[in-house]
Order: sequence, then C-alpha cells, then structure tokens
Amino acid sequence: MWKSGVAALLGAVLLAGCGTEPISEKQDPLAGDVIDEAQLTQLLLSSSDPKSAITYFERALAREPERADFRRNLAKSYVRAKRYPEAARLYQELLALEQDQATDILDYAYVSVRLDRWEDAKALSSRLPPSLDTPRRYMMDALVADHDGDWDAADRHYAQAEQLSANPSKILNNWGVSLMSRGDLEEAEQVFQRSVSYDSTVFSAKNNLAMSRGLRGDYRMPVVPLTSEEQAIISYNLGVIALRQGDTRTARGLFAAAVDLHPRHYQQAVVQLAQLDSAIIR
Repeated sequence: MWKSGVAALLGAVLLAGCGTEPISEKQDPLAGDVIDEAQLTQLLLSSSDPKSAITYFERALAREPERADFRRNLAKSYVRAKRYPEAARLYQELLALEQDQATDILDYAYVSVRLDRWEDAKALSSRLPPSLDTPRRYMMDALVADHDGDWDAADRHYAQAEQLSANPSKILNNWGVSLMSRGDLEEAEQVFQRSVSYDSTVFSAKNNLAMSRGLRGDYRMPVVPLTSEEQAIISYNLGVIALRQGDTRTARGLFAAAVDLHPRHYQQAVVQLAQLDSAIIR
C-alpha cells in the first residue's frame, strides 16, 4: 500500500533549419580530405541544432549508401532530434548489414527504451560484449533490471556505472529515482545528496532530493545551491505532495512561497493558491 501510494505521488510531480538547395560539387564538404570530414562530423554532432546534421548525413548516405559511418551518424542525429523511430530503423540497418559496432548495439538499446520496446532493449543489452566496460553500458543494464523489478541486479549495475564514471551525478540521480519507485525514500535521499555533491547544476537531482523528503513529510528546502526559479519550482512540487497527503495548510504556504520566489509569473502556483483560498472562503 505504501509503495503504491508513493508511485501515485511520484507520477504527479516527476517525470533556424537548413535550406534544401542541393550542394554543388564545389560546395560539397565530402570533397575535402579525411581530417576535414572528421572535423565536420564532430562539429555537426555537437551542434545545438541537429537539423543541420540530419540534412548533411541524409545527403551523404544517399550518395554513399555503403558508408557505415554516415548511417551511424545519421542515427545519432535522429536521436538528438528525438526522432527515435527513424533512429531505430537505421540501427536495424547497421545490424542487418553487419556493419554494427558494440556501441551501435548500446545506442540502439537506449533508443528502444525511448520507444518503450523493453524486450528489444533487453535482447540488445544481452548482446553487448564484456569488453564494453563503460558507465553507459552498466546504466543500460540497470535500466533493464529496474524494468524487470530485479532490484539487486539494478543496484549492482548502478554501482558499477558509478564506479567507472568520473562524474556520476546523472547515474546517481537515476539510481535515486529507482529507489523512490520502490519506496526506499531514506536511501533515495542519500543517493540524491551524492548526486548533487558531484554536480550541483543538475536540477532534476535537486528536485528529486526535495521530493524524497517531502514524501516523508519533510517539506523544508534542501540545503543545496538553488536559483530563485529552482526554489519556486521545488516549493510548488512540495506543495503538490503536501496537498495530496492531506496537509492543506502546508500546501498553501508552499504555493504562496512559489509565487513569491519565482522571478516571473508562475501561473501553476497562482492557480493552485487561488483554488485553495477559494475552498477556504467557501
């Protein structure tokens, strides 16, 4: 009963394009040497706008369909654009053409998770070679174990991923969410604290830290670096938890704090506060 209640509360508070003109031979970046091509690829894959990369790699793959690197980089670009079905199709092609590398299988597994294709993700994860000893590989193993409810395996894989990572903040945040979903709120709080200690800029970890405390009736703001907007959002989320746990007075105070703290107009908090005030007046 406790765990189902936690799951219900968690659900309430968590969870310029390129032109199309054809490239002439004089403009064609493929005409450059290998170093130039590698530099262009790196630039395209790190650009804030994945549309340019998609346009480039689509054209490149159409010209040279046997090039595995073009297919791979187009798949990565689709992932960055959140076009997961198209990315999955390209990874399937890499496997069918036997052009895949271990990292392609891992990337495909993550795409499968995004598409909620857990059986595919599990099958792909089982194909990963032992030589792929990376934090990202063990994170995938942990996600699959989480989905299967195999908590011992999930904890083991999260620990492996943490140990191999220079900055495991996001790994620990995922681990904490896993612990929250099981109802292990005190342990989740400790894991979120560790996450924030590695990188205090990851807002989801700071928010989840506050949520793990709020679900246990502790609505105090966590002692971590927070902007005024982050404080406002956390106050609002804690207010939602307090309201759902029947603590109307605390909820009202938290919604009011959210309105005061936010540097701009916080419509959601204003609405919640107005509804509570209206209920009190009636």
